[in-house]
Amino acid sequence: MSELICRQTGERHPAETSAWRSAAGAPLDLDFVGRYAPDLLAGRPFSMWRYREALPPLDDAEIVTLGEGGTPLVPLPLDGLRVRAKLEFLQPTGSYKDRGASLLLSHLRRCGATHVIDDSSGNAGASIACYAARAGLRCEIFVPADNAPGKLLQIELYGAGLRKIPGSREDSTVACQQAVGGQTWYASHVWNPYFTHGCKTYVYEVFEQLGGTLPDMLVFPVGNGGLLLGSYLALRELQQGGWIKDLPRLIAVQAAHCAPLAAALHGGSAAPFAPTAAEGIAVRHPPQGPQVCAALRATGGDVWTVTEQQIRAATLLAARRGLLIEPTSAAALAALQQVRPQGEVVVALTGSGLKAAGRLADWREPTCK
Repeated sequence: MSELICRQTGERHPAETSAWRSAAGAPLDLDFVGRYAPDLLAGRPFSMWRYREALPPLDDAEIVTLGEGGTPLVPLPLDGLRVRAKLEFLQPTGSYKDRGASLLLSHLRRCGATHVIDDSSGNAGASIACYAARAGLRCEIFVPADNAPGKLLQIELYGAGLRKIPGSREDSTVACQQAVGGQTWYASHVWNPYFTHGCKTYVYEVFEQLGGTLPDMLVFPVGNGGLLLGSYLALRELQQGGWIKDLPRLIAVQAAHCAPLAAALHGGSAAPFAPTAAEGIAVRHPPQGPQVCAALRATGGDVWTVTEQQIRAATLLAARRGLLIEPTSAAALAALQQVRPQGEVVVALTGSGLKAAGRLADWREPTCK
């Protein structure tokens, strides 16, 4: 059976524990290494669960699923660059978070949880609320009170209790963590490693969709870094299994108004925080920031930042390419336009534009008179 381990102190817990961080206050990792098993894929549906051997073991009856994963990988015309877009905004709740939520809620239901909570800027909260409803679990989501109304409505429609917390994203986190205890489990998309392991399936799909190869670069909008960290785990598993030799560069994209990872990686001081349209990556103090930076360094990667004007322009450009994405996703496209990298690129378009309908309505360009 897998265990949870603190990489700082060596502290260990059984995987079924409700502990969500170590005594040292550090995130707990799952002591588990998955494997890619292409000989077992034939006949399996093209969802994240086709990669069962790469995921922590669960019985079929324990899996909470809505067919998540299996998102298209399509060429993206972008100023002559060699870019493919992975359409993660086509997941059941409209964001990549469904990969992590499916595995995490499956695990928590197996552990006997009946009441789960999470703090979220919106997408993760919607995903946790959705899969908790699917699993028959009581759920509460702590959110910043001024978040996009569409995301908050989505959470409520899934039947979750919505706890609107005045102040910053970090204030929501503090309030949520104070509510953990007793029969209340922290279904954290940031702190629980099962969520990260669910995100590994992103890279396994890209690898299979590209015929057993990977691009030169994988680009992600990054706040807490769950999708990037899950992708790094999958890359290491593919490398350890002998399926690839070299790792593609991992690139994290942040809004210039909130770019703590850029400051950490480049040795500078973080710029003062300001509101950003890319609210899904507006995380001032990501708990797994050191792990994200380590993954970037290990792959020769980097952090790119973009302005609010560039995010807006990229959001509208994507729509004219047939991709209705939220500004958080568009930040990654904006960065590609500015940096213009060489080689083949796969970019994660992580969230649906329908979640930011109010903002997009303000940004739209009139097309008729």
